[in-house]
This record gives sequence, structure tokens and C-alpha cells, in this order.
Amino acid sequence: MASATAVTAVGAVVGVASGSEAAPAQSVDVAGSTLLADVPSATQAQAISDNIANQSVAQQQAADAATKKAAEEAARLKAAADAQAKADADKAAADAAAKAAAQAKAQQQAQQEAAALAKAKSQMAVTNAAPPVSVSPGSVQALAQGIIGDSTQFQCFSNIVTRESGWDYTATNAGSGAYGLVQALPGSKMASVGADWRTNPETQIKWGLGYMNDRYGSPCGAWSFWQAHSWY
Repeated sequence: MASATAVTAVGAVVGVASGSEAAPAQSVDVAGSTLLADVPSATQAQAISDNIANQSVAQQQAADAATKKAAEEAARLKAAADAQAKADADKAAADAAAKAAAQAKAQQQAQQEAAALAKAKSQMAVTNAAPPVSVSPGSVQALAQGIIGDSTQFQCFSNIVTRESGWDYTATNAGSGAYGLVQALPGSKMASVGADWRTNPETQIKWGLGYMNDRYGSPCGAWSFWQAHSWY
């Protein structure tokens, strides 16, 4: 049995030979035809499908990783910003508290100074209102001896007072402002013993004796220092 191709070829020849008009022969596009050899096998098709699937998975994983990294970086930046904001807020609160404490301290100090000034003015008013006590130098010395008691310590005390004020309880140093029997500087120090420190020699003697005892141990200790320095 002849093949269809052979029969077609013979027919074509016969047609030409018999002089009959024949239809133009159709050319076959061999190059554009899909050959069986070009069709991938089932194994190859599966491999291609798997490869595409693997690429898709890898791309998705890369996208997920990038998204996760971006989210972590955003979270880190937010945490850092929150921490800085808290630190700034804490510092601002601490500064405000310190400023408030300083203002309160300054206000308290101002109040204390105002109270001390008012007290000093009150004491000054009392002192200025009190008339001087009329006593002679000899009676002031006798008063001092009675207060001090010990004759040796009294003699040391007397040596200093004689040189500082000549036993004048109103003596005032024009240069320094030192005042009284023991020339306290300033004279207002003697207010710790009595508000009448300007006019009462007893107040001045008690303050002077306390000063000598506290600073030099005794009037004789003060006298030893005075002899070396001409002041005490």
C-alpha cells in the first residue's frame, strides 16, 4: 500500500502529464512546525514547574525577610526615640525640681534675712532708747572683778581693756567702728549677751570674758596673744 505522500506525488505528475490544469502545490513550512522532539517530556516539564515554584518561594522568602528587617528597624528607631523622649522628660522634670528647690531656698533665706534685720532694728531701737549707765571707770573695774572672780585672770582682762578702751564703755574706734570696753568688732556682736550692749558695761564685760575664754582659753591667754600682736 502506497503512502499518502507517494500517491499525492504521482497524482501531481499524472495531472501535469495529461495536460490538465493543476492547482498550485502548497509548500510545507517545515521550520515553523513543532516537532515531537521539541515537546518537553513529563520529567522536564515537572523540573521546569518545580524550578518556577522554587523561584517563587525564594522571592517570597526574600520579600518576607525584607519586610521583617524593615519592621525590626522601625521598632528599634521607635524604641530609641521613646527612650530619648523619656530621658528628655526626666531631665526637664529634674531641672524644674532643682529650680523650684533653689527658688524655695532663696525665698527662705530672704525671709530669714528679713527677720534677722527686723530683729536687729528692734534691738537697735531698744538700745538707742536706753540711756547710758552712769558709772565711773573704777566702778566698772570693780564690776569686772566681781564677774571674773580670779584675780590673776582679772588682771589680764584689765591689761587688755586698759589698752583697748581705757575702761570707757562708750569708746568707739573711728577707723574700724570697734566699740566698748573690749572693742568688739562690730559692736553688735555683744547683742548676743544683751540688747543693751551699747550702754551697759556689765553686758560688755560678760561678752568680752566669753570671747576671751572661747578663743584663747582665758583672759591671760588673750593677754599673751595681745602682747605679741597688739590686738586679740
